[in-house]
Amino acid sequence: MRVGSALLLVFAAAVLLRPWEAVQSGEGGPAAVHAYVVRVVDGDTIEARFDGRVEDVRLIGVDTPETVKPGTPVQCGGPGASRFTHRLLERRRVRLVFGVERRDVYGRLLAYVYFGDRFVNAELVRRGLARKLAISPNTRFASRFARLELGAALAGRGLWGVC
Repeated sequence: MRVGSALLLVFAAAVLLRPWEAVQSGEGGPAAVHAYVVRVVDGDTIEARFDGRVEDVRLIGVDTPETVKPGTPVQCGGPGASRFTHRLLERRRVRLVFGVERRDVYGRLLAYVYFGDRFVNAELVRRGLARKLAISPNTRFASRFARLELGAALAGRGLWGVC
């Protein structure tokens, strides 16, 4: 009986304290946060509010065709990727899991984005709405994204069927 109670206490403490979210990463903040998506910029970039501020967040490991980049025409497949991300994430609560490298050269936070149990970065590639983009050191899911991209290409989904 004592062992069962001790295990229950350890489990409860783990759930309450969520040590997996307290792991430090790059800038000294938590490795994951819950955030509110204020705005979707395009298929692979969002604006999210957490800790009392709004940050531009670039999804790690994926690249969707451009729709809003100054001086760049709207690219094939871009509107579809942007539409998907808008419908899924805008004005929703998400979990951001930051990469080893916390920011890109433009100052945007780099994160894997989860909406409920959906891994948004992977979903974009699986649907053929994004290509894989592995930039070291943020390559945790690079092989998974490569497999998903190959599957989308072979099935002619999204970009692979129209662009």
